[in-house]
Amino acid sequence: MNTENKNGSNGIDINSIKLAQASSYNKLKQNNSDWAAKCIAQDPDFFTKLAQGQSPEVLWIGCSDSRVPANEVTGTKPGEVFVHRNIANVCVHSDMNMLSVLDYAVNVLKVKHVIVAGHYGCGGVAAALGNKQFGIIDNWLRHIKDVYRLHANELDRITDEKAKVNRLVELNVTEQVYNICKTSIIQNAWQQRHDLEVHGWVVDISTGLVKDLGVSSNNSNKLGYVYEFDNALTEAVH
Repeated sequence: MNTENKNGSNGIDINSIKLAQASSYNKLKQNNSDWAAKCIAQDPDFFTKLAQGQSPEVLWIGCSDSRVPANEVTGTKPGEVFVHRNIANVCVHSDMNMLSVLDYAVNVLKVKHVIVAGHYGCGGVAAALGNKQFGIIDNWLRHIKDVYRLHANELDRITDEKAKVNRLVELNVTEQVYNICKTSIIQNAWQQRHDLEVHGWVVDISTGLVKDLGVSSNNSNKLGYVYEFDNALTEAVH
């Protein structure tokens, strides 16, 4: 075997790694060219119209998992869904990234539906059920552990580990829907509009189908008194 391509005594073939890297990267660029050509073949004005702006009716807040892309799951085209994704579709009041996306989607784009979308078999949720340390992500997963704590009585009765993870997936989506509804962004919008709803979905990767958890909201009635903002503050802000 030619050792000139090896990295010292580690036995690592650097040239093979570089070739594989170049191949996978070039494939992405070729896929882009193929996709653009396909779109133009179907509609010669596709990109001309797309470049004029966006007017999506949906904000999708989903998991970063590569198996649950928003457009493919919903069968929508580019420009129809505004997307924010993070590990385990967590929505917390201290996340300025998520809040900025939410504010822009609700108050500028005027989306009509905010969908918090989890998925069964979520690795982030599974990790939150354990005690292993993974690094900085442990601080993020703590939000899911808080969801577990709220529903420990139910979850501790589930003996099948897969079923427990999937139930926590559902409960996590539900709690994140409530978190979205608790924001001043959503509550102020509800004072001004009657066409904004927040929904909770779970995607079943094994079938491609979504489960609507039935926690949709279009007002603050379910939040509890301590979370509701009064109209006077809304009027003062606007």
